[in-house]
Amino acid sequence: MVTFPVGGMSCASCAGRVERALNGVSGVEKAAVNLAMAQATVSGAVPLDRLIAAVREIGFQVPVVTESFAIQGLSCAACVAKAEKAMSALPGVMHARVNLASQEAVVAHVAEVVTFEALRDAIGTVGFTLIRTRPDEEPIDLAEAERQREQSLIRGRLVIGAALLIANMVVMHWHGLPHADWWQFALVTPVQFWVGWPFHVSAWAALRHGGANMHSLVTVGTFSAYLYSVLVLLAPGLFTARGVAAEVYFDSSGMIIVLILLGRFLEIRAKGRTSQAIRELMGLAPKTARVVRGGEEIDIPLKEVVVGDTFVVRPGEKIPVDGLILKGQATLDESMLTGESMPVERGKGEAVTGGTINRTGSVICKAVKVGRDTALARMVEMVREAQGVKPPIARLADRIAAIFVPAVMGIATVTFLAWFWFGPEPAFNYALLNFVAVLIIACPCALGLATPTSILVGTGRGAEHGILIRGGDALETAHKIDVVVFDKTGTLTLGKPVLTDWNGSEAHLALVAAAERRSEHPIAEAIVAGARARGLTLDEPTRFEAIPGHGVSAEVAGHALLVGTARLMQEHGVDLAGSEGAFKAVQQGGKSALLAAVDGVIIGVLAVEDGIKPRARQSVARLRAMGIKVVMLTGDGRVVAETMAARLGIEEVRAEVLPEQKVAEIQRIQAQGGVVAMVGDGINDAPALARADVGIAIGTGTDVAMEASDITLVSGDPMGVATAIQLSRATMRNIRQNLFWAFAYNVILIPLAAGVWFPWFGVLLSPIFAAVAMSLSSVTVVSNALRLRRFRVDPSGE
Repeated sequence: MVTFPVGGMSCASCAGRVERALNGVSGVEKAAVNLAMAQATVSGAVPLDRLIAAVREIGFQVPVVTESFAIQGLSCAACVAKAEKAMSALPGVMHARVNLASQEAVVAHVAEVVTFEALRDAIGTVGFTLIRTRPDEEPIDLAEAERQREQSLIRGRLVIGAALLIANMVVMHWHGLPHADWWQFALVTPVQFWVGWPFHVSAWAALRHGGANMHSLVTVGTFSAYLYSVLVLLAPGLFTARGVAAEVYFDSSGMIIVLILLGRFLEIRAKGRTSQAIRELMGLAPKTARVVRGGEEIDIPLKEVVVGDTFVVRPGEKIPVDGLILKGQATLDESMLTGESMPVERGKGEAVTGGTINRTGSVICKAVKVGRDTALARMVEMVREAQGVKPPIARLADRIAAIFVPAVMGIATVTFLAWFWFGPEPAFNYALLNFVAVLIIACPCALGLATPTSILVGTGRGAEHGILIRGGDALETAHKIDVVVFDKTGTLTLGKPVLTDWNGSEAHLALVAAAERRSEHPIAEAIVAGARARGLTLDEPTRFEAIPGHGVSAEVAGHALLVGTARLMQEHGVDLAGSEGAFKAVQQGGKSALLAAVDGVIIGVLAVEDGIKPRARQSVARLRAMGIKVVMLTGDGRVVAETMAARLGIEEVRAEVLPEQKVAEIQRIQAQGGVVAMVGDGINDAPALARADVGIAIGTGTDVAMEASDITLVSGDPMGVATAIQLSRATMRNIRQNLFWAFAYNVILIPLAAGVWFPWFGVLLSPIFAAVAMSLSSVTVVSNALRLRRFRVDPSGE
């Protein structure tokens, strides 16, 4: 999948044309165009240059940026050719030129597709080194740069257009001014041609490629009024001879252009705030890192940090990349990533995340993940992906937008003919004004912006709460959830169980712990930690097999070990006689009970307890207050599971469930008509997360679970489940409001502009007021979407 910017789109019909063009390219599986973000997302094995060519062929642009870099290691013309070839081979690089004399590379590329890291790696494969000319240079945010450039250009045209219109108003009301109509012509002509030039260019580009857009409506409408006025000015007798008043409408033409330009200016300003969340996330990472190289601490640009580097973080500084603490203790503020306000303690051996702030203490860390692999970079990427994917609700607006502009052209033409043939005198004037009003009042922009702007703000607000929503489908589906299924370990519990009891010998415990050494399961880690805490020495197993949902089978020091459930023992023919009492006693105490066998004989019972997460019970209570049924799935025995469920306030429990059975449980609930969210954190939860209507992964869990999920809770706090559903409800409510007003606006005002109500109420809509309404419609939709930035968690669950 590739995402790249598209320039020149002004309305939903533009986005629809680009989307159809991309979907028409051979090899494209699916293409989606986001008007609010001005970008296209395409999946399929298609070269990027073919996609760019398809976009440009229909009159739109793919913005390209040119950057200069220093390049080291060049010594001959052959080196230059190798370097140019390596960079040019990257998808998104339009051309690369290398200068041997200046040791400089100039690369023209699609900024949101090609990164400095990709260029550097490509150059590295042929033996050269690429260096930023300015090491502290910020990554290019092409979308924001393009938005600011367009806003600046519009501001200039708007100021001049407004000044000319004010002068025109003075002329119109200057009684007795000679040649007043000619003065209006002189003042409005620059407005029509220069101020309105962006509209006319866009309309002409669409026409050349057999299409039409919102600017087509503006161009046809304003030129109709302008050219009619010019004709009146040059040959008034053509009209007076037929009893038609020779009136000019220069003011309507100029006013429409300036008002629509003002609306566009306000819309661009408002849209700039919709992607604020991404810019804030990107700004979390520090610009430099203090690393230890050659025994000395040096500050280097963040992009030069590599995996394995040792870095130092002092109080008040940001953690530069993801790493592990080698030495020291620190109190970290992780609120910007997780949404949690309370700082957390981190010590030796614990993980730290890039972008978090070290409040107290100094630590020396080892870099584990850098660049695009860091948690912060992945968060940014997930938010970008979510904002670029269309939810199903957007398809309705897309279908309407595809036929909207031609339909409006047809309605305007019918309006003109009806007024010209059947209207009162001066019929032509009425026909012209209503024709222009219909063209101007119709605004496909509002339809095109209704959904993506809400998605932009909603997913951004989610990121601020530590909730990463992978796509529009998940955001739309989450508000329908009526059943939430929780995995227990690591989701509702801390996921760090502790070995509390062992009724066998220490020698046997050493064997059991040795068998568990290679397992990554939290219970295995608890057993190993418990054995080591007792000072036991653990051998390395010569054979190891994890049996998902049951336990482990291993060979240690020549002995066959089985550690796990009663079912595991029974399947291997181990006699449980004599162990049932101790096993049941542990379960009745609310702890996880495991049996251990050596060479086919039970040697003892282990008791492991996992503490409940601080806000797990509160999370369950909030979900139930929202009218959502809560179910707990666990591989633990029924007694332990029911004890834990009672403490959490969960009424429905599925115990002794294997990973494949979790999927079956999800399917069973879905078959009963439930919309299911599955919440889990482990590898064994991945199939169920993928099968559920919405998969919610705990961010402190495994990467596999997060990849299989639709929503990730970065902090690991189960309270985020209710917050995600509330956010989805608020976002969908906002989208429906936007779509309602976008549709209602056109349904109500197009007939008014056409003069349908004139025979009964004598009401007509001036083209100038039509322009005001048209501009306000888009601004209203974007402003309504921005209200989501005020989203707050409702403790009552409403």
